[in-house]
Amino acid sequence: MPVLLIATLDTKGTEAAFVRDQLRAAGLEVLVADAGSRGEPAFAPEIDRQTLFREGGTALAEVAHERGQAVAAAARGAAALARRLQPQGVIGLGGSAGTTIATAAMRELPVGVPKIMVSTLASGQVRPYVGVRDICMIHSVVDIAGLNRISRRILSNAAQALIGMLQAPPLPPSNRPVVGATMFGVTTPCVDACRAAMEAAGYEVLVFHATGTGGQTLEGLIHDGELAGVLDVTTTELADELVGGVLSAGPDRLTAASQRGLPQVISVGALDMVNFGPRDTVPEKFAQRRFHIHNPTVTLMRTTPEENDALGQQIAYRASASRGPVALFLPLRGLSALDVPDGPFWWPEADQALFASIRLWTGPNVKLVEMDCHLNDPAFAAAMVAELQAMMQSTSHAAGVR
Repeated sequence: MPVLLIATLDTKGTEAAFVRDQLRAAGLEVLVADAGSRGEPAFAPEIDRQTLFREGGTALAEVAHERGQAVAAAARGAAALARRLQPQGVIGLGGSAGTTIATAAMRELPVGVPKIMVSTLASGQVRPYVGVRDICMIHSVVDIAGLNRISRRILSNAAQALIGMLQAPPLPPSNRPVVGATMFGVTTPCVDACRAAMEAAGYEVLVFHATGTGGQTLEGLIHDGELAGVLDVTTTELADELVGGVLSAGPDRLTAASQRGLPQVISVGALDMVNFGPRDTVPEKFAQRRFHIHNPTVTLMRTTPEENDALGQQIAYRASASRGPVALFLPLRGLSALDVPDGPFWWPEADQALFASIRLWTGPNVKLVEMDCHLNDPAFAAAMVAELQAMMQSTSHAAGVR
């Protein structure tokens, strides 16, 4: 399989040729895709710009006059090209346009396929480019505008990094069934206990930090068919999506496992909180709410009975839509390390609103388990693990990582 190199050859052709030559010197087959739309390319690529745009269903002539449309169309073409070729690695270089285009291709490839993006934007907010994939963003330091003592070193490092990734000895395969779990700092005792028990029973556990990107990554890997079961202990991202916190995983959180019919055990970990940045960034409309300063950059806000009522309905609906086995576990004595007697988020009435809503809206296909203990109690973790193992052993979904 070839390596795919994506760049706008009208503005980054010299630099792309430099990277291409290093890759080929290492014995790699390289296909260069030209994502430019205006000036003449610096050299003839294996995949010309007309072909790239056609891959995305657009003729170059239709969008060449408008830069924004051209970049969007090139990104669609690059993504379609990556899906079709399934290269063994992808490397891109560029500014905002080149980064948008090349990373669109990278996000179409499975986790584990090497993906390197040399970008002028890599020292800033890169979430829109990386998404939920393992994209290595390398800051170009100087603009990608000619070869000089700095750009040569950065581009060479990027090329050699890709070469090293591709020439590394393969990892031994694993045939252990893979389970995804969600964790927050305030649910760590529970999830650590779950992970230890699942691993002791022969499962491989992928733990996702429930910070928005973590939940999106979990949902994405489920869609990709990488998981055999889900232990969704920490569904706190739903609260951020509902209330307006900074760690939302989007409106599709808690949907992928139900759509694929995977065995899943769901709980309500850290639904007692919504996440914000430093205290002075919290919207004024929340001024009278109950807060806990987790650290100088993280402010937590307690969810109310009304919000928990809405969250309970959401969780019940999404669990009830499952095409596979599903269980909902409720810890009746607290949802997080802060939701304990004399703790900053101890508010039994708010928790009861969540539980009552779940009871009301949960469908008959969902196994509802209520336990008179705290979420971080060992007994709660043991019960969830036993339930998920029973589900997975009784279905044909269990499979190792591809």
